[in-house]
Amino acid sequence: MAQVELRGVNKSFGKTEVIRNVELEINKGEFVVFVGPSGCGKSTLLRLISGLENLSSGDIVIADNIVSELPPSKRGIAMVFQSYALYPHMTVFHNMAFSLDLQGIGKKEIKERVEAAAKILQMEELLDRRPAALSGGQRQRVAIGRAIVRNPDVFLFDEPLSNLDAALRHDTRVEIARLHSQLGATTIYVTHDQVEAMTLADKIVVLRDGEVMQVGSPMELFNFPKNEFVAGFLGSPKMNFFKGSLDKVTKDFSKGRFKSKEFTLGGIRLVSTEKNPGDNVKLGVRPQHLFLDKKGPIKGEVILIEQLGTEIIVELKASDNTFFRFTSPKDPNLSIGELVSFNFNEEFAHLF
Repeated sequence: MAQVELRGVNKSFGKTEVIRNVELEINKGEFVVFVGPSGCGKSTLLRLISGLENLSSGDIVIADNIVSELPPSKRGIAMVFQSYALYPHMTVFHNMAFSLDLQGIGKKEIKERVEAAAKILQMEELLDRRPAALSGGQRQRVAIGRAIVRNPDVFLFDEPLSNLDAALRHDTRVEIARLHSQLGATTIYVTHDQVEAMTLADKIVVLRDGEVMQVGSPMELFNFPKNEFVAGFLGSPKMNFFKGSLDKVTKDFSKGRFKSKEFTLGGIRLVSTEKNPGDNVKLGVRPQHLFLDKKGPIKGEVILIEQLGTEIIVELKASDNTFFRFTSPKDPNLSIGELVSFNFNEEFAHLF
């Protein structure tokens, strides 16, 4: 049985639908990431699970109990917000202990829980400090510790790393992954950063305009996207798309032949089984899957070269004035203005 289940969940603000018929199962111990662009409804969906927003229709089930009508305090969840929301006049210890004190838990047990959480987060020496004396990363750890002490059924994280700089985001992301591995708790994490989603998640839920576009493991979504939106959203740099038409399809509609003004190539994964020969399609190829080939069908003029140390990203312009990217771990020795040809393995391409 799923630890968290969303059954036909809908949410409207007035006449505006922000969540549309979401069906989702999250298993016990899974780390699930809601990802999507700003305004897609991911934070609203998290707030519906937490009870901070009321459903328009549908049901939310946590640990086999329908909790749709229960207040947040009765749902067995703990939430970590984008804002640390720490009490500035309290020490770290009292910030972490505050919710337990409100529940009437004994001082001895509170002390044990707080010290255990502080040990997990490697912040025992910070318990006597106030928030003003902490760095951004330390404050976020306190917010996470405040959630841990409650021993919830489900952890909810709402873009917890957004306020941190790049280095701290990486360090805290590693810390959250380690924490999940150590506690084994069911975790739902919201982010707009697809790198966070790919590195943290057991399962990713991609949202767009309040609807679930695809659910699956990071590599399943990366290698087998169900639509153009998922393909373009996951992966950095984003997938390249080339316009053309569907020239031919296999009997089982699993593969097709792509035809453009420049080239024709078959044996490519056909994402939609509703397409017929002659229909307009887009060929999707990730920048990492292109390779230099003097006789290659894809041609472009080099307009920008970005050297990132670990890889080099080359921006190119095709003859139809569309833009695409090529990445390489080694210096491809290209120059601005140079006309370059590329090829790719059909196994890593998609037709949308």
